[in-house]
Amino acid sequence: MINFLSYTCIGIGIFFWFWGTSHLVSNRSVLFKLHGLSVADTLGSMMIIVGLLLKIPNEWPLLVLGIISLAIWNTMLGYVLAHCSTEEANDE
Repeated sequence: MINFLSYTCIGIGIFFWFWGTSHLVSNRSVLFKLHGLSVADTLGSMMIIVGLLLKIPNEWPLLVLGIISLAIWNTMLGYVLAHCSTEEANDE
């Protein structure tokens, strides 16, 4: 049962990766594309780590640290990208 849940989480994570990549071919703005990609990649990576956590529970401190790092890093990167894009728009 644990193997099934683990592989399901990993499969959902890989699905999110591909789903986020599909946003890149839309006709929306670059920021909308980056937002969709970063959210889907973050959720996908977190689901893969949860799947690994179910598979190898002895490594839970490192895997939880990985989840927290993903959440913080991708959130801050989104803010930095948004700030940089507004600075460019104001300069023109």
